[in-house]
Amino acid sequence: MYLDKTSIRRSFAAASTTYDRVAGLQRTVGKELLHSIDAAKLTGTLLDLGCGTGFLTGELLAHSNHETTIALDIALSMLQTTQAKLADKRTISYVCADAERLPIAAQSIDSVFSNLALQWCNNLEAVFTGIKRTLKPEGQLVFSTFGPQTLLELKNAWATVDNYNHVNAFYSETRIKQFLQQAGFENSRINSKLYTPRYDSVWTLMRELKRLGAHHVIAGRNKKITTKTAMQRMISAYEEHRVRGGIPATFEVIMVIAKV
Repeated sequence: MYLDKTSIRRSFAAASTTYDRVAGLQRTVGKELLHSIDAAKLTGTLLDLGCGTGFLTGELLAHSNHETTIALDIALSMLQTTQAKLADKRTISYVCADAERLPIAAQSIDSVFSNLALQWCNNLEAVFTGIKRTLKPEGQLVFSTFGPQTLLELKNAWATVDNYNHVNAFYSETRIKQFLQQAGFENSRINSKLYTPRYDSVWTLMRELKRLGAHHVIAGRNKKITTKTAMQRMISAYEEHRVRGGIPATFEVIMVIAKV
C-alpha cells in the first residue's frame, strides 16, 4: 500500500477548519478508546499520535492523572487548532512530525494513544517499531484504525463503473497483529466493531470525507478527472443500498491495546 504523504498533509491542513463539524464518528471512537482502559491510572508522559484538532488530547487531559502530554500531527494547521483549543493547558508539548519518523527520545513515553490516524501510514511495522522505541518498559500503545470493510458500499458502487481504486485499502486485524509482533509487541488485545451511519445522499457522504481530509487513495487510482457520467453511474449503484433513513456507509474500526 502506498499513500502520498504530501497529499495527506495538504488535505488534513485544508480540513483543519471543517474537521470538527463532521467528526462525530471520530469523537465516538475516541471516547470508546479511552473507555477500553482505566484512564484514571495513566501516569507519566502520554503521546497523542495524530492528534488532529485535539479531541482525544483534551479527553486525555480530562480523564487521566498523567503529568505531561505530547500532541503530534503531520499537519501544522491541525496542531495549531489543537493548541488554540487547549491554550490554557500548560502541560502540553506540540510536535509537527510524521508518525513514521518519530522525533521522540527512546524510552521517554509511558503511553501512546492514536485515534483513527494510523491508517494514513504507509509502513505500519515501521510505525510500531518507532513507537516501541519511544516507550518505557511496561509502556503501552492504545489505538484505533480503520479496517478493510470501511466504505465497502462506496467501493462496490465504484466497482460497477471501472477497475480503478477510488477507496483506500485498510489492513485487517491479522495483518495489524503481525506488524505488532514484528515490531516487538508480544502482548496485544485486538477487536473490531462496525459503525454504519446514514447519509442523506452519496454527495453528503463524499463532502464529509473531504471535510475530514479523508479522501486519499492508494496507487492504482484514475489520475484523470472523473466524468459526470461515471459519477452518476456510481451514485446510481450506491443508491441501491438506500434504506429507511438514508444511504448507509460502513466503517470498520479496529481497536488495539498493545504492551511492551
